[in-house]
Amino acid sequence: MFLAMNRFKIVRGHEQAFLDHWRARTSYLGEAPGFVRFNLLQGRQAEEYTLFASHTEWETEADFEAWTHSDAFRKAHANAAKTPREIYLGPPELELFNFVL
Repeated sequence: MFLAMNRFKIVRGHEQAFLDHWRARTSYLGEAPGFVRFNLLQGRQAEEYTLFASHTEWETEADFEAWTHSDAFRKAHANAAKTPREIYLGPPELELFNFVL
């Protein structure tokens, strides 16, 4: 199993706009071979931001890599630019993990 996680620091007061964007999007993940599961997690609040993480599980790292080069990936991320940049405190941070236990 393989996990891909993006961490987002969302400027306080803009959490609902961020969530609305995720709820309205079409992910196309269901079309991706090897896709297992998606979760959007809300984490701690700091003075300037609220932490969120999107997290996808894949059967293999190769399945995830194939997804990132697919037409479905491009379609899923086509509307990312429509989210106002001022809600983000910096770019998302991608973290990749292999399951070991």
